[in-house]
Amino acid sequence: MSIKANHCENMTEVRANVDRIDRLLVTLMAERLNYIEQAARIKPSRDAVRDEDRIEDVIAKVKAQCDIDGFDKDMAERMWRAMMEDFIAHEFVKWDGLRK
Repeated sequence: MSIKANHCENMTEVRANVDRIDRLLVTLMAERLNYIEQAARIKPSRDAVRDEDRIEDVIAKVKAQCDIDGFDKDMAERMWRAMMEDFIAHEFVKWDGLRK
């Protein structure tokens, strides 16, 4: 299955839909960040912040979803790896801050 986009007649409609999706993505990223911050609180050691097995598990799940939704797996992997690096960096800052 491939996710279908709304049919657009002009660039105003295209941009309105892209903007709508961007708002949804920001909401989802904010929710994800909240869980990352909870992980920083819960993880017992700083070494647990970066979990290579979990990173690969997330990538595998994302690629599986790409097959379902018809999204480019290579593009998704690059995007998720970059996103996860930023989230991991944030989690290190939070983990350190909670233990000062």
